[in-house]
Amino acid sequence: MNYIADNKRYENMKYRKCGNSGLVLPLISLGMWQNFGSNRPYDNSKAMLLRAFDLGINHFDLANNYGPVPGSAEETMGKVLKESLKPYRDELIISSKAGYEMWSGPYGNGSSRKYLMASLDQSLQRMGLDYVDIFYSHRFDENTPLEETMGALADIVKQGKALYVGISSYDHEKTQQASDIIKKMSVPLLIHQPSYSLLNRWIEPNLQDVLEKEGMGSIAFCPLSQGVLTSRYLNGIAEGSRATFQNSSLSCSEVTEEKRQQLIRLNEIAALRGQTLAQMALAWVLRDGKVTSALIGSSRVEQIEENVKAIDNLEFTKEELNEIDACYNAIIK
Repeated sequence: MNYIADNKRYENMKYRKCGNSGLVLPLISLGMWQNFGSNRPYDNSKAMLLRAFDLGINHFDLANNYGPVPGSAEETMGKVLKESLKPYRDELIISSKAGYEMWSGPYGNGSSRKYLMASLDQSLQRMGLDYVDIFYSHRFDENTPLEETMGALADIVKQGKALYVGISSYDHEKTQQASDIIKKMSVPLLIHQPSYSLLNRWIEPNLQDVLEKEGMGSIAFCPLSQGVLTSRYLNGIAEGSRATFQNSSLSCSEVTEEKRQQLIRLNEIAALRGQTLAQMALAWVLRDGKVTSALIGSSRVEQIEENVKAIDNLEFTKEELNEIDACYNAIIK
């Protein structure tokens, strides 16, 4: 059966202007980091992508190395586009990135012109696209002059292979330098993608100040701290959770008993707000308008449906914020 998108998909989702641009992003975007590769059932990946779009999530975030295996998340996206989403291409914001190791040798990693250009060509081929909407330098590369990286991003826009460009995980000083360089090429940096959550506040205030000054939007990745800010760890480390996976980016040692007690308290605060812990954590990231969009991951359709409900209550009382800060301070002490 041919897919037909829900004609009410834009009624409940909220959108926010991305910096000083004409682009708007949904408050909740879907990231394809770990659960959309060739090691996951394709039918489930497709179901998540289509359900997200039906809920008004029209921004899908990828990178060259997303999978596993590297490249396979983009292949999944390409297959879903071909089968179902191609008629809606002009409604979609599809992003990709390059910066981490993708192939062997000195040109399969970093932020050189050689690597960024070659990687984007490969990403477009995997997804069956002529262009991506946003292309990022995935990380600052100390071995490549920033002028070279920004020059490559500017040329990518001028060649029509990306409509906008951004950076990810650059600190505030490098972000300022990058913005200064690329503006001279008449191509602004649209957006910054940093990790950010109520347990990880490194962007406050320096990076956020630079983004506001430069007119850049931001999209927070890991707003749920890789699942820590969900119900999964309230009763300990559950079998099958990310912390139990071999070679996972989240280790069991990060979910201490002291942290679990604070998560229980955060969950109580969320319940009083009529939210799950995950919903409150997403609402906290989006609370003051400084973050354009929160980037969620998902392994099930139901997780997407739950997380989207976070936008129904983005207001926090001063007392709630103080209690959340107290939990945060107890965790990081």
